[in-house]
Amino acid sequence: MYPDDLKYTAEHEWVRTPGEAAGSVRIGITDYAQDALGDIVYVQLPDVGASVTAGGTVGELESTKSVSDVYSPVSGEVVARNESLDATPELVNTDPYGAGWLFEVAVAEGGDTVELLDAAAYEQLVSS
Repeated sequence: MYPDDLKYTAEHEWVRTPGEAAGSVRIGITDYAQDALGDIVYVQLPDVGASVTAGGTVGELESTKSVSDVYSPVSGEVVARNESLDATPELVNTDPYGAGWLFEVAVAEGGDTVELLDAAAYEQLVSS
């Protein structure tokens, strides 16, 4: 149900290594999270060049139901953000593991990460 090539956080973000940029990881939210949020109507993401800290709040997803914080699973510098989401935030709902990705971070050397789960552990987390 959840892609095996990704790592996951307890806050329902996913991490793909490597990202498109050299030395980066790509980050998005899981299908479980987008389903719980409902129709996403606005996405606020960190700016390219911003420093982020593992576990820190870096943005927001606004849906027809609520506003939810986005957290960074790693420490480092934002090297890309999904500009497509400015005009079409619903991509997070329709393709959370593809076109609906959120941002990329160049992981700081020795940078902190939150505890990442494999697909089986994440599935167990959300089913309990």
